Amino acid sequence: MIYIELFTTFFLIGLFTFGGGYAMISLIQNEVVVNHGWVDATTFTDIIAISQMTPGPIGINSATYIGYTVTDNIWGSIVATLGVCLPSFIIILLIAFLYNQFKKNRWFNAALSGIRPVIPGLIASAAITLVTP
Repeated sequence: MIYIELFTTFFLIGLFTFGGGYAMISLIQNEVVVNHGWVDATTFTDIIAISQMTPGPIGINSATYIGYTVTDNIWGSIVATLGVCLPSFIIILLIAFLYNQFKKNRWFNAALSGIRPVIPGLIASAAITLVTP
């Protein structure tokens, strides 16, 4: 069923993306264009352009638009949007609940310090992918 596949795909994208919407673009493109073939590269570029112009986070906007494009109805938009948002919501709830235990943990602080430098590379990768024909 397309809705389960759509939810799972965007849930995993939301789960493994650090750095916000721009860091998501390359992962979304890989899943939606390359792996699943739901849209072609030209349509994906149009979706990113429209998602950028639309108010709100680009990752959520593009998930919403792709969900609608794939299913031709609003339920696809809702499923994709929930899929991309739910991991962050769950993670923030867990971190908020356990933050007092983690804030003095050197491994936790080291992990956060290691993730930060990777984000510009992901953004650059997405930009290069969108610019190259």
